[in-house]
Amino acid sequence: MTLDAVDQQILAILRRNARTSNVELAREVGLTPTPCLRRVRRLERENIIRGYHADIDLSANNRQLRAVIGVRLGQHQKSVVAKFRREIADLEGIDAVLHVTGNFDYLVLASVADLPAYEKFHAEHLTNLPGVVQVMTYIVMDEVV
Repeated sequence: MTLDAVDQQILAILRRNARTSNVELAREVGLTPTPCLRRVRRLERENIIRGYHADIDLSANNRQLRAVIGVRLGQHQKSVVAKFRREIADLEGIDAVLHVTGNFDYLVLASVADLPAYEKFHAEHLTNLPGVVQVMTYIVMDEVV
């Protein structure tokens, strides 16, 4: 599907604030509410808008330490990769798993209570996942954007 300038505007506004009302959204993109809502519904139907999410303060959920973790697999057989993906998705504290190119096979975004909790998470879970041969952790000091 090709997105026109109005569709792109709608997506940018909803990316910044998914709770923007349809009336406000329509005003910002220069439409009346009914055609604006039709566009949003079409974007949802076509799976361009896949959902709406809350930006939660992780400290309120006792997950104050965030980490970006590079994971390298030693084996890339379909069965090993599938098992790794299933098991990592089930771990508590995993916020996102990205399959990437470069020095690592996956970048994992995780959040836990503190450094001792991360050490336990690393030792008991990450290093025991199927196929994992290397884990490199970057502790997030600040979220800029």
